[in-house]
Amino acid sequence: MNRKQFIILLGLVVVVGAVGLVVHQHGKNAWQGNGQGIGQRLLPDLPVNDIALITIKSGTNELNLTKRGNLWRVRERLDYPADFSQISGLLLKFSGLKSAQSQEVGPSQLGRFELLPPGAGAGTGTLVEFKDAAGKTCGSVLLGKKHMKKPAANSPLGGLGDVGWPDGRYVMAGGGTKTPLLVSDPLDSAQPKPEAWLNKDFFSIEKPSSINVQYPEATNSWKLTRASETNDWQLADAKADEKLDSSIIASVTSPFSSPTFNDVLPGDTKAEISGLTNLTVLTVETFDGFTYTAKVGQMRDGDFPMAIGITANLPSERVVAKDEKPEDKTRLGTEFKGRQKTPNEKLAREKQFNSWIYQVSTDTVAPLLKRRGELLAESPGEAATNAPAGK
Repeated sequence: MNRKQFIILLGLVVVVGAVGLVVHQHGKNAWQGNGQGIGQRLLPDLPVNDIALITIKSGTNELNLTKRGNLWRVRERLDYPADFSQISGLLLKFSGLKSAQSQEVGPSQLGRFELLPPGAGAGTGTLVEFKDAAGKTCGSVLLGKKHMKKPAANSPLGGLGDVGWPDGRYVMAGGGTKTPLLVSDPLDSAQPKPEAWLNKDFFSIEKPSSINVQYPEATNSWKLTRASETNDWQLADAKADEKLDSSIIASVTSPFSSPTFNDVLPGDTKAEISGLTNLTVLTVETFDGFTYTAKVGQMRDGDFPMAIGITANLPSERVVAKDEKPEDKTRLGTEFKGRQKTPNEKLAREKQFNSWIYQVSTDTVAPLLKRRGELLAESPGEAATNAPAGK
């Protein structure tokens, strides 16, 4: 390389470096703004362990997550147990939330950042409040408009106009100066949607010995039984010409193998149950002495309303360990993870599901919602009748 080539190459390096510095500084300035309040924690004194109520308000919607004893519950869903991992994650996130930029604006401009108090009007935000067991407010944050990161013009996503993705959010901490701050987290989970905060752990059926499906129309009803876990399933009260289709019953003989639900119906449980009509009743008995009775109503908005009743005929209650707390036997969570639950522990946990009505997906109940005729193999005569012409 001669001297002239070296000088040209050095000049190119300087130009590229200068462009990179400008781009870096532009991105940095996009977050830092005027530099005031950068790095400060929004809720520096939030007593995470003392929080007993989290309220999230947005528009006309409100969510209340309450702590009773050691268990969090969703008030808007008849105090159904909440997902503790979600709540703990939210508390830790807000306790460590730091500002990346501050905005000096007047009260009349707060609507631009969607930082007006929650309500039905435009420009309103989402208010998150934390209170202790005595009802004292320990901290609050108003969440506003999300900050959108746009792709660079020379990136694979460039040239797409205003398309981007949220990488932060404008917020305003309560109790101090009403200054909008920008944080580097869109805080998507902070929404007043009760169904999103429910503990979705559910019951599980093991070792079924009989499956009984009762339709409003008796002719559609059926019952399968087996003498042991290794025996074949038999159709109860089968007629001489009724033979089970093995390829069909394979889908119904593992009832509720992985059940889940999408939501819990709000309102009075007894009134809701009495309001369910044209019920299909599914009853499953197990070799361990458990009986599961599911009352399934007509589909609503893509889901089936279902009430579950769980009972068991078990030996006398086990001896409680000296260091065991009462809630260890009854919590809906996964406290038994890592070891096999005893039948009594399983019953203590699962019988709590009897208190609510669930909205379950088609996938959860559809395998069992087969009519008697759908379980049967075609007779030779039917097969010949249904065969294509010329066969």
